Amino acid sequence: MTDQLALATGAIRIADDVVAKIAGMAALETPGIAAMSGGLSEGWAKRLSGKNVQKGVTVEVGQLEAAVDLRILVLYETPIHEVCRMLQQNVREAVESMTGLKVVEVNVKVEGVAFKNDEI
Repeated sequence: MTDQLALATGAIRIADDVVAKIAGMAALETPGIAAMSGGLSEGWAKRLSGKNVQKGVTVEVGQLEAAVDLRILVLYETPIHEVCRMLQQNVREAVESMTGLKVVEVNVKVEGVAFKNDEI
């Protein structure tokens, strides 16, 4: 009965960009994260703040599940492994609670370290 009801009401599809934005915002709100990294260009990491939170975020979204890849810069003198675990948890909780999708993985690539006074 539940399956028939779900089919009768129509399908819900959440765009990859929506999931990427949610993941990026959750990442930037995580203590110890200096910025998202847009990737390597001519040997330097492009640093991106809140205006373009989708940079540094790649997602694969299916009908029921999502996978998230993040490229980040961490603040100097923060325990990277602890920050990354907290980041994974924050992103998973944000995406799951806002979309209803099950997040199967949150992969984190630390591309650099930034000082608090760095222009990010």
